[in-house]
Amino acid sequence: MNKLSDIKLTKEKMHTFSGHEKIGTFKAGEKLTEFGEKQNSANEALAANVNDLIKRVCALEDKQIQNEDIMRKIANELASFKKELDRVRLTEKLNSGAIERLDRAIKLSEGDGK
Repeated sequence: MNKLSDIKLTKEKMHTFSGHEKIGTFKAGEKLTEFGEKQNSANEALAANVNDLIKRVCALEDKQIQNEDIMRKIANELASFKKELDRVRLTEKLNSGAIERLDRAIKLSEGDGK
């Protein structure tokens, strides 16, 4: 597959008309043939560039869909992780409170409590 840089459109490739020189009756057919060949070459180069761009845009669209799917999965994982982290924090706070109460109860039973 040719890359866009390999088929780069240049002024020379797109230049199909060579000027307004006076063309005699017998030279008109030859000049029209030359013009037609140049125009066909220019059209082929343009079509190749357009087709390459279409393929690239399609590939970018596919990649964008994949990236959106990955980001959606990451967002879901982060939401789940945040819920779990909040649960752990709450449990830690509850456990800290329970430990402090047990520690006070032990100290009270030993007569050290205030």
